[in-house]
Amino acid sequence: MIDTVRSADGTPIAFERRGAGPVVVIVAGAGNDRHGDEPLVAEFVAEFSVVTYDRRGRGDSGDTAPYAVEREVEDLAAVVAAFDEPVIVHGISSGGTLALLAAAAGVPMARLSVFESPYRGETEDVPEGYADEMRDLVAADRWDDAVALFTMSAVGTPAEAVAAAKATPMWAELRSYAPTLVYDAFVLGDSKVPAELASIATPVLVVNSNGSTDWLKAAALATAKAIPGARQVELDGEFHSVPPERLVPELSAFYRDPR
Repeated sequence: MIDTVRSADGTPIAFERRGAGPVVVIVAGAGNDRHGDEPLVAEFVAEFSVVTYDRRGRGDSGDTAPYAVEREVEDLAAVVAAFDEPVIVHGISSGGTLALLAAAAGVPMARLSVFESPYRGETEDVPEGYADEMRDLVAADRWDDAVALFTMSAVGTPAEAVAAAKATPMWAELRSYAPTLVYDAFVLGDSKVPAELASIATPVLVVNSNGSTDWLKAAALATAKAIPGARQVELDGEFHSVPPERLVPELSAFYRDPR
């Protein structure tokens, strides 16, 4: 069953709740709506009440202009406030970045886990003006160019692989999310680990895959280092992914740890 909450600016935010047990809110990454992490949800619902929601501009949620990262923080705060019990949050990729910003802004969370927030190191930048260029491409209805810029500049996909991907169903789906890829670009800002993460008081677990690129592994270490008391764990997996049957037991142990 789909429910809706109103964010602080009045934007409707759609969410679903499945399962029973402690509430875990999943914050999706780029190119996904609330249905994008179904294998993870299926693993979670054995012991948790799982909440997935459409970030603004996606699925059944609204999209009030003008966009600002603060509005997405308020959206997550509204979803969390819909429950009369402590809420755990799990953020994936840029959704993890959004969840971290929300925790730093004081959105109440019992625990927070993030998977590979794609921060860059001091010597590895996304191109200057990347977010503004993404916004301009979408405004000019050049959605294919926006997706290509995202996959090459933010993800690090080689140009030849991007050209081949344009003929796949995955490209068409990603293209449909082009306007919200701009939002993810602004969530990441200058791609550095934000100083405000030092204010997070929520217990945090940072997870990465041993099959990811070196810069994503370094990002996980830097993220954990920036948050007082945060834990970091590397699990067996592939590029930017860990099988749910391996990830969820690790998350569950952290969520239930009394420390």
